[in-house]
Amino acid sequence: MKRGYTGLVASHGQLARRLLSALEGQNSDRAVRLATSCAQLVASQDSGELEALVYLADRSDPDADQVRRELQDALDWGARHLVVISSAEAVAPHHHHPGLIAEDHPRASAGGHPIADRWLALEAAAREVLVQQVVGERAPLTLLRPAPMPVVGGEDYWSRLFSDRFAATVAGFDPTLQLLSPTDLATALIEVLGGRLAGLYHVAPRQPIPLHKALRRSRVRRLPVMVNLAFPPATRRAYLTYSWTVCSRRLEEETAWRARSTSAEVLDAFAVHRGRPAATVHGAAEREFERHGFDGYGLDRGYIARLGRTLLGFVHDRYWRVEIAGMERIPQQGRALLVGVHRGFMPFDGVMALHSVARFRGRYPRFLIHPALSKFPFLANFMSKLGGVLACQENADHVLEGEGLLGVYPEGIRGAFTPYKRAYKLGRFGRDEFVKTALRHQAPIVPFVTVGSAEIFPILGAIRWRWLRRLTEWPYFPITPTLNLVPLPSKWHTWFLEPIHVEADHPPEAADDPEVVRRLSMEVRQRMEAAIAEMLERRKAIFWGSIFTTADGRQPRAVRGEGLNLKASSGTLNSTTGSLR
Repeated sequence: MKRGYTGLVASHGQLARRLLSALEGQNSDRAVRLATSCAQLVASQDSGELEALVYLADRSDPDADQVRRELQDALDWGARHLVVISSAEAVAPHHHHPGLIAEDHPRASAGGHPIADRWLALEAAAREVLVQQVVGERAPLTLLRPAPMPVVGGEDYWSRLFSDRFAATVAGFDPTLQLLSPTDLATALIEVLGGRLAGLYHVAPRQPIPLHKALRRSRVRRLPVMVNLAFPPATRRAYLTYSWTVCSRRLEEETAWRARSTSAEVLDAFAVHRGRPAATVHGAAEREFERHGFDGYGLDRGYIARLGRTLLGFVHDRYWRVEIAGMERIPQQGRALLVGVHRGFMPFDGVMALHSVARFRGRYPRFLIHPALSKFPFLANFMSKLGGVLACQENADHVLEGEGLLGVYPEGIRGAFTPYKRAYKLGRFGRDEFVKTALRHQAPIVPFVTVGSAEIFPILGAIRWRWLRRLTEWPYFPITPTLNLVPLPSKWHTWFLEPIHVEADHPPEAADDPEVVRRLSMEVRQRMEAAIAEMLERRKAIFWGSIFTTADGRQPRAVRGEGLNLKASSGTLNSTTGSLR
């Protein structure tokens, strides 16, 4: 009886040989044969029975017509399982990309970039072959989307990028990359073939790495450019600008597969294969990265610490002279929601909150940010390194599931664009998603308010130009006294209020009860409004003075908890801002 085997169809490139070697080393029970086509696999009479076909698409030039022919030939020869190795590049880079997306996320199949569209066309062609199968039992089709796998001698873009002496990058952006070991892909293949799994699976490394760190680790010099001349149309510019990271959770949940190598380790092995020594760690920031690993969304603790000693420390202590009360109410460990009021047009209040919490509590809150903050050079880099994550439910869940601090501004972007005459009146809280998130994850809510941030860029008017609105994704272009260039040195006062322990009184299922959600949202809102009212009452000047201490050393009754009725009633909230949803 002829022994069955798995056929690996690929061009005879370095990656195909590395993958074949890894498969043979990991799986001695199943014979694996490499060929350039299915016809070549079955040409020999003693080749045995083709049990499964693995098609490794060309990393530089995915061909939908070729995958269609190869899969059809495999079915004609009786293959009982088809596997197509696509690429994570099928996920188009974009500033709306939430990061670490799953297979069922809309952006995972949206396309919108020439390279991503070619990979999606390849996957669509593979599905068409299966749909059109009319003879025999339908074979399962597995689509794998591995992260890039740089190999020495490889002809694909990523292998060449980390082999060259210089690399053109996009100035002002430092996207997070995922680089996968061929060995990790081989182990994923073994799990897929053994379980005869069908469907789409992302395959990602254990940890990602920022682009500039990856190039430095490979001893490749960056050449940041601001123009498109170095990036002709339909090339890699977008992949060096915006996020396109993927999550392997589905594969990990359905199999025993776990990635063994990090992106940094892949680059170290790449350097060794090139005959170069692995990168050495220099400086406190690099050691901090090595100790904590690389964050999937770009958070850079060393960057935060460095700015905390310089720019952030200066504006916090000297320029805005931020006065803080209630910092001890932020839990030292475990999950929590920090719910704030966003004013001042630019996201400086969130940055100051991050700096304060990192400095005085040793924790790094992850604030949900508007996509516009990830669209523009330098600002995108700044926000990602400070830990900002795109505002979406998946990212909120990710932060809280990791026992982190999640920072949210429930008024959304319109809160930041509130005209100065209404600066300290709360707007609508949207659909109260922050309450539902807190209930689902059983996380306490810590409201906090800042008085003074609205004066750094007081909005006096608006320019409503449709073209500018499309470009910036802002509600309008604000008119401020300093023309949005220099923030005014107002005196800030930030107050972290008593936590609302929703987990103590409500189960996770309460997130589906509109009455509970509404009541908790009203309670949060009422506490914040009461705190703002008292802070404004005590504030005697915009640019100087303290409101948390007095000449006789006494604290205001709000800090002591006296004189305020912060219990939300079940009836209508008497608010100067109108009705609540």
